Amino acid sequence: MKVYFISLGCDKNTVETQMMLGILMDAGIEITEDEYEADACVINSCAFIADAKRESINAILEMARLKEESKLKYIVVAGCLGQRYKDELQEQIPEVDAIVGINSFDKIAEVLISLEDKEHPAPLTGDEDKVLCGFRRVLTGINHSASLKIAEGCNKRCTYCAIPKIRGNYRSVPMEVLLKEAEDLVRNGVRELVIVAQETTVYGVDIYGRKSLPELIRKLALIEDLKMIRLMYCYPEEITDELIEVMRDEPKVCHYIDIPIQSASDAVLKKMGRRTDEASIRELIGRLREAIPDIAIRTTLISGFPGEKGSDHRKTLQFVKDMRFDRLGVFAYSPEEGTPAAKMKHQVPSFIKKIRQNSIMRLQQKIAYEKAAECKGRVMDVMIDGELPEDNVYVGRTYRDAQGIDGYIFIEKKRELMSGDVIRALVTDATGYDLLGHEV
Repeated sequence: MKVYFISLGCDKNTVETQMMLGILMDAGIEITEDEYEADACVINSCAFIADAKRESINAILEMARLKEESKLKYIVVAGCLGQRYKDELQEQIPEVDAIVGINSFDKIAEVLISLEDKEHPAPLTGDEDKVLCGFRRVLTGINHSASLKIAEGCNKRCTYCAIPKIRGNYRSVPMEVLLKEAEDLVRNGVRELVIVAQETTVYGVDIYGRKSLPELIRKLALIEDLKMIRLMYCYPEEITDELIEVMRDEPKVCHYIDIPIQSASDAVLKKMGRRTDEASIRELIGRLREAIPDIAIRTTLISGFPGEKGSDHRKTLQFVKDMRFDRLGVFAYSPEEGTPAAKMKHQVPSFIKKIRQNSIMRLQQKIAYEKAAECKGRVMDVMIDGELPEDNVYVGRTYRDAQGIDGYIFIEKKRELMSGDVIRALVTDATGYDLLGHEV
């Protein structure tokens, strides 16, 4: 059997895809990158917001069409869409042969083998109290940067978010499992680890009785050939002085942090079920910048949350203007079924959500361009991601840039470098979000 994979959604999904690839290859099942050569297709789906669900369903329908014109025999839906909508998928898309939810992806080989044996397994959604971890990973995309998923699920219960319904309560991966996984990744060429979870900052509370992210980072930093550690999904109210100190004092930790705040209006934050307010976020950002003056801060916002008034939007605009985030993304609010926010009164019309989203992004684009220009003349560590031979340049990233979501720096090619190499470079110019430079 040859299996073709489609991996959609977030970096947590990517980690699960890589684990499934490892499970299949250990079972002697061949992986193909050509869908026309595949006997089976596994779609690791996303169901976080409406656009993600639409993308997942379109991928399933595309593979269903392929069944009619190629050797493809089986479609397996894994991930969040299968976990949440198993009954609807079985009823409305009969071309789907099996469903493997997020708590059962370790059964992926067994499911495919049963299909070959002409059996059609019942949907597997698994035990929400366990966390699947410790499987060999087959890296996809660039091989020198990888996400390390340190926990599953979430306890926050924000009123707009369906993740707890899909992925369950927060479950930390034991530290010894993470350290072994990290060591294996580094042994196989990974030089940057990106720490991810639904929320990274409460890692360890459920199994160790304390916030253990700083301890985990210190132990990861002892891995000899690891060059960079990057922190994502850090909830503002959970960031401790100890975590800030580790970021400041440990050379391998990038001076970069992703802090999703969603809004700067206290009224909207309260409706969202967030556990912070504007004053606390301002105070936190002040502490971060005082302790780590060159820190790059990324955040995300939601425009047009139910009941958001023009005055709430203007508060958020002023906050963005004052805080001058290095990186920022904005999502138009998407009502997710089964969440409290979807039933709230005063839903904001789609065109207003879009107008507010665009106004924040226009402001942020100006700030980001100015921030990039401020880097001119700085000498910075750069991790090489690849090259553009036709332009005779290497493509790299500074500490300010997470792979795939932020900007790049283009380095003049003067000697042979490999992906994953870290060099010192002088920033000579900026073009929008990206930088130009040369090795020093």
